[in-house]
Amino acid sequence: MPILGLIPIGPLSITIIPVTVALAAILLGTVDGAIIGGVWGVITFVRAFVWPTSPLATIVFVNPVVSVLPRIMVGVVAGVVYQQLKGRFKKTGIAISVAAICGSLTNTILVLGLIYLFYKGNAPQLYQVNVKALLPYLLGVIGTNGVPEAIFSGIVTPLIGQPLLKVINKHK
Repeated sequence: MPILGLIPIGPLSITIIPVTVALAAILLGTVDGAIIGGVWGVITFVRAFVWPTSPLATIVFVNPVVSVLPRIMVGVVAGVVYQQLKGRFKKTGIAISVAAICGSLTNTILVLGLIYLFYKGNAPQLYQVNVKALLPYLLGVIGTNGVPEAIFSGIVTPLIGQPLLKVINKHK
Protein backbone atom coordinates (compact mmCIF):
# COMPACT_ATOMS: atom_id res chain seq x y z
CA MET A 1 0.00 0.00 0.00
CA PRO A 2 1.48 3.42 -0.90
CA ILE A 3 2.24 5.67 2.01
CA LEU A 4 1.32 9.36 1.87
CA GLY A 5 4.34 11.28 0.56
CA LEU A 6 6.39 8.22 -0.40
CA ILE A 7 6.81 6.07 -3.49
CA PRO A 8 8.07 2.62 -2.46
CA ILE A 9 10.54 1.18 -4.98
CA GLY A 10 11.84 -2.17 -3.82
CA PRO A 11 13.62 -1.74 -0.49
CA LEU A 12 13.77 2.06 -0.90
CA SER A 13 11.10 4.72 -0.57
CA ILE A 14 11.46 7.89 -2.58
CA THR A 15 9.86 10.81 -0.79
CA ILE A 16 7.80 13.14 -2.94
CA ILE A 17 7.44 15.65 -0.12
CA PRO A 18 10.20 17.91 -1.53
CA VAL A 19 8.40 18.03 -4.89
CA THR A 20 5.18 19.34 -3.35
CA VAL A 21 7.02 21.77 -1.07
CA ALA A 22 9.23 23.06 -3.91
CA LEU A 23 6.15 23.53 -6.10
CA ALA A 24 4.46 25.54 -3.34
CA ALA A 25 7.58 27.69 -2.87
CA ILE A 26 7.97 28.28 -6.62
CA LEU A 27 4.30 28.91 -7.39
CA LEU A 28 3.16 30.65 -4.21
CA GLY A 29 6.37 32.07 -2.73
CA THR A 30 9.00 31.13 -0.19
CA VAL A 31 6.84 31.74 2.89
CA ASP A 32 4.01 29.59 1.56
CA GLY A 33 6.54 26.92 0.60
CA ALA A 34 7.87 26.95 4.16
CA ILE A 35 4.31 26.67 5.53
CA ILE A 36 3.52 23.69 3.26
CA GLY A 37 6.83 22.16 4.33
CA GLY A 38 5.84 22.67 7.96
CA VAL A 39 2.51 20.94 7.33
CA TRP A 40 4.34 17.95 5.78
CA GLY A 41 6.70 17.98 8.76
CA VAL A 42 3.81 17.86 11.23
CA ILE A 43 2.27 15.00 9.20
CA THR A 44 5.61 13.15 9.40
CA PHE A 45 5.76 13.82 13.16
CA VAL A 46 2.20 12.58 13.80
CA ARG A 47 2.65 9.62 11.46
CA ALA A 48 5.68 8.52 13.51
CA PHE A 49 3.28 7.91 16.40
CA VAL A 50 0.19 6.55 14.65
CA TRP A 51 1.32 5.02 11.33
CA PRO A 52 5.12 4.81 11.16
CA THR A 53 6.71 4.20 7.78
CA SER A 54 9.50 2.13 9.33
CA PRO A 55 10.66 0.91 12.74
CA LEU A 56 13.17 3.78 12.81
CA ALA A 57 10.43 6.38 12.26
CA THR A 58 9.08 5.72 15.76
CA ILE A 59 12.48 6.65 17.16
CA VAL A 60 13.73 9.33 14.79
CA PHE A 61 10.68 11.28 13.58
CA VAL A 62 9.12 11.69 17.02
CA ASN A 63 11.67 14.50 17.39
CA PRO A 64 10.05 17.55 15.73
CA VAL A 65 13.46 19.03 14.97
CA VAL A 66 14.12 16.03 12.73
CA SER A 67 10.60 15.68 11.32
CA VAL A 68 9.47 19.32 10.90
CA LEU A 69 12.50 21.62 10.53
CA PRO A 70 13.98 19.97 7.39
CA ARG A 71 10.59 20.13 5.63
CA ILE A 72 10.25 23.85 6.42
CA MET A 73 13.76 24.44 5.10
CA VAL A 74 12.91 22.68 1.82
CA GLY A 75 10.40 25.46 1.17
CA VAL A 76 12.82 28.19 2.18
CA VAL A 77 15.72 26.86 0.10
CA ALA A 78 13.63 25.98 -2.98
CA GLY A 79 11.90 29.37 -2.88
CA VAL A 80 15.10 31.38 -2.47
CA VAL A 81 16.98 29.39 -5.13
CA TYR A 82 14.11 29.79 -7.59
CA GLN A 83 13.83 33.54 -6.94
CA GLN A 84 17.58 33.93 -7.50
CA LEU A 85 17.60 31.88 -10.72
CA LYS A 86 14.26 32.55 -12.43
CA GLY A 87 15.45 35.45 -14.59
CA ARG A 88 18.86 34.00 -15.41
CA PHE A 89 17.75 31.25 -17.77
CA LYS A 90 15.71 31.44 -20.96
CA LYS A 91 13.78 28.37 -19.87
CA THR A 92 12.09 28.50 -16.47
CA GLY A 93 12.34 24.72 -16.26
CA ILE A 94 16.04 24.98 -15.45
CA ALA A 95 15.45 27.33 -12.51
CA ILE A 96 12.59 25.12 -11.29
CA SER A 97 14.70 21.98 -11.61
CA VAL A 98 17.69 23.45 -9.76
CA ALA A 99 15.42 24.81 -7.01
CA ALA A 100 13.74 21.40 -6.63
CA ILE A 101 17.08 19.57 -6.51
CA CYS A 102 18.37 22.00 -3.87
CA GLY A 103 15.17 21.57 -1.86
CA SER A 104 15.36 17.80 -2.04
CA LEU A 105 19.02 17.74 -1.03
CA THR A 106 18.22 20.14 1.84
CA ASN A 107 15.68 17.63 3.15
CA THR A 108 18.07 14.69 2.85
CA ILE A 109 21.09 16.44 4.33
CA LEU A 110 19.16 18.00 7.22
CA VAL A 111 17.24 14.84 8.15
CA LEU A 112 20.35 12.64 8.06
CA GLY A 113 22.55 15.30 9.65
CA LEU A 114 20.09 15.78 12.50
CA ILE A 115 19.77 12.02 12.93
CA TYR A 116 23.55 11.90 13.26
CA LEU A 117 23.63 14.77 15.77
CA PHE A 118 20.75 13.56 17.94
CA TYR A 119 21.12 9.79 17.72
CA LYS A 120 24.81 9.01 17.25
CA GLY A 121 25.00 7.88 20.87
CA ASN A 122 22.18 5.40 20.22
CA ALA A 123 23.55 4.22 16.89
CA PRO A 124 24.37 0.65 17.93
CA GLN A 125 20.77 0.01 19.03
CA LEU A 126 19.04 1.98 16.25
CA TYR A 127 20.99 1.03 13.17
CA GLN A 128 22.89 -2.10 14.21
CA VAL A 129 26.11 -0.25 13.39
CA ASN A 130 28.84 1.00 15.65
CA VAL A 131 29.12 4.74 16.23
CA LYS A 132 32.22 4.98 14.03
CA ALA A 133 30.27 3.45 11.14
CA LEU A 134 27.19 5.67 11.57
CA LEU A 135 28.47 8.55 9.45
CA PRO A 136 29.51 6.30 6.53
CA TYR A 137 26.14 4.52 6.85
CA LEU A 138 24.24 7.82 6.64
CA LEU A 139 26.41 8.94 3.71
CA GLY A 140 25.46 5.67 2.02
CA VAL A 141 21.79 6.54 2.52
CA ILE A 142 22.43 9.86 0.78
CA GLY A 143 23.78 7.93 -2.20
CA THR A 144 21.06 5.30 -2.32
CA ASN A 145 18.04 7.46 -1.43
CA GLY A 146 19.05 11.12 -1.45
CA VAL A 147 20.52 11.26 -4.94
CA PRO A 148 17.60 9.38 -6.60
CA GLU A 149 15.15 11.64 -4.73
CA ALA A 150 16.99 14.76 -5.94
CA ILE A 151 16.98 13.47 -9.53
CA PHE A 152 13.27 12.63 -9.24
CA SER A 153 12.55 16.13 -7.88
CA GLY A 154 14.64 17.76 -10.59
CA ILE A 155 12.72 15.94 -13.32
CA VAL A 156 9.15 15.92 -11.98
CA THR A 157 8.92 19.40 -10.45
CA PRO A 158 9.44 21.33 -13.71
CA LEU A 159 7.04 18.99 -15.53
CA ILE A 160 4.33 20.05 -13.09
CA GLY A 161 5.56 23.56 -12.28
CA GLN A 162 6.02 25.01 -15.76
CA PRO A 163 2.41 24.52 -16.91
CA LEU A 164 1.11 25.78 -13.57
CA LEU A 165 3.33 28.88 -13.78
CA LYS A 166 1.92 29.61 -17.24
CA VAL A 167 -1.62 29.42 -15.89
CA ILE A 168 -0.77 31.59 -12.88
CA ASN A 169 1.01 34.20 -15.02
CA LYS A 170 -1.85 34.21 -17.53
CA HIS A 171 -4.33 35.13 -14.79
CA LYS A 172 -2.25 37.92 -13.24
